[in-house]
Amino acid sequence: MTKIVISEFMDEAAVENLQTQFDVIFDTNLVDNRSSLLEAVVDADAIIVRNRTQVDVELLAAAPRLKAVGRLGVGLDNIDLKACDAQGVAVKPAHGGNGSSVAEYVLTGILMLRRNAYFSSQPMLAGEWPRQALIGREASGSTLGLVGFGAIARETARRALALDMKVVAFDPHLAADAPEWAGVERHESLDSLLAVADSVSLHVPLTDETRHLIDDAALNRMKPGAILINAARGGIVDEVALAAALREDRLAGALLDVFEQEPLPGGSALGGVPNLILTPHIAGVTEESNARISQMTADNVRDVLAHAGVSA
Repeated sequence: MTKIVISEFMDEAAVENLQTQFDVIFDTNLVDNRSSLLEAVVDADAIIVRNRTQVDVELLAAAPRLKAVGRLGVGLDNIDLKACDAQGVAVKPAHGGNGSSVAEYVLTGILMLRRNAYFSSQPMLAGEWPRQALIGREASGSTLGLVGFGAIARETARRALALDMKVVAFDPHLAADAPEWAGVERHESLDSLLAVADSVSLHVPLTDETRHLIDDAALNRMKPGAILINAARGGIVDEVALAAALREDRLAGALLDVFEQEPLPGGSALGGVPNLILTPHIAGVTEESNARISQMTADNVRDVLAHAGVSA
């Protein structure tokens, strides 16, 4: 019987749907147990992963029957695309499934960090009343800078414009005359965007070109009092440099959902840093997006197996 291995969390309804046709191994512990994962894929026809399972040469060598990698999301830096192509393995990300979730996450961060009013619970319970210290700024009328202007960034821009924000964006891979720029001010360099943005949100993949794109020099180019949001990929932001900028009050705040090492290691440079919100790679995961992405991925894998002539 055709076998599918699922190594990270997935909507149970989509899993149950796959189980009606295929032999499905659904075990979220596999992502943290490499030897068990390699054993599980020996006779697998497909594997479904999120961002932590490493689909590399070692895994592909252990899975000679593999036909498809279903990605519950869109980032592909944990998947060796060249090795997959060489082995004839189709890689299928779930494009468009979590755009709304990420866009809402980014805007929530902007609203919270610009307003500066949501870190007062403990002082208030201690009898303080810090009204003057917590007078923040409105999002309306401020400038949002988007680094990368793909589908999720455009979802974010549409919502930001509805909040009366000005949106600027930098994306050297999108043609200057592309219709997607409508309503958005296009910048030709990252430096020019950082100089004018009150909030900066990152929407680029992790590559050699983008690793530590936001380093100490880039942070120094940002406006005093600006905020930074990274819900794209860990490694795009130099975490040590960001920690220093926040400690030195060069930025008003930051929201990070992705990190160079996940989970965070002990003694992280981000420990104890002021005006910093950390979340565990959850920006694109809501109940609704998880259901959409899971069903899209199940359908993608099913289609690949059908075209490959693999019977259930």
